[in-house]
Amino acid sequence: MTASTSAARAARPAWEERPSPAGRAAKGTALTLIVASVVFPIYMVVLTSLSTQETVTRAGGLVSIPGGLSPAAYKELFAGGVVTRAVLVSLGVTTTGTLISLVVTVLAAYGLSRPGSLFHRPLLFMILLTFLFGPGLIPNYLLVSSLGLIDSYWALILPSAVTAFNLVVMRAFFMNVPTEMTDSARVDGAGEFRILWRIVLPVSKGVVAVIGLFYAVGYWNSFFNAVLYLNDNSKWPLQVVLRQYVLQGQSLVVGQTSDTIAGQPLPPSLAIQMSIVVLALIPVLFIYPFVQRHFTKGVIIGAVKG
Repeated sequence: MTASTSAARAARPAWEERPSPAGRAAKGTALTLIVASVVFPIYMVVLTSLSTQETVTRAGGLVSIPGGLSPAAYKELFAGGVVTRAVLVSLGVTTTGTLISLVVTVLAAYGLSRPGSLFHRPLLFMILLTFLFGPGLIPNYLLVSSLGLIDSYWALILPSAVTAFNLVVMRAFFMNVPTEMTDSARVDGAGEFRILWRIVLPVSKGVVAVIGLFYAVGYWNSFFNAVLYLNDNSKWPLQVVLRQYVLQGQSLVVGQTSDTIAGQPLPPSLAIQMSIVVLALIPVLFIYPFVQRHFTKGVIIGAVKG
């Protein structure tokens, strides 16, 4: 080893050095344990939802070793129509709410990212103020009630249409778009909407995808607004149905008076509960892998450089 090589190694920080075999083994073990701690509970939930009464009884709870498998729990869920309707409600609210939230957030973030925009500082101050002070539950309810949104799906969308954190992150990202690109477009006669659509959004796909995922997960997992504003249980989303059945043990099959469905014994209640959990997890697990690659570019860059 030459003196120049030793000096170069000494000048490099420790995290740039090649890890030792022991270090690589320790990292692999730690990552394996983390992945197992995430995957194994999901595996138990899915397996329990497909298990028979005998298997659940033998396991004494959640099933970890496969035994008798049956889709009876899922058949019961969709037999009464309650879960089917709740899934459709959740999908509709999530899709509509995410689109509205993205449109409003993009427009507001772009306007606030332009230093010369109208009421730039007062609006930005009001948005940042919401990080420190919330409106409270009673004022929120009175506002929704005064707008006539009780028992309306809009009560699940409008109160949470814009999140200050998402708006600030997107604004920070927009501020890092090179001004030379927007200035040249203005010289060519492009208006602000055309600049946003043709120049800013194409280079901001990462942050838009991540913020859209944040909004979608928030709408999909939200249940408190539905409990608060919806008195008609036929309009309940899936998360409220999940809460009502798993926590309160209410029946999901309308008019159920026997212990059988179509001559077949009812599946164990624990399997039914876990099947609802699986239905609630599927959309997030399906969408996340397609969006996770944008996280570093979309959120961290915008948050740090902003």
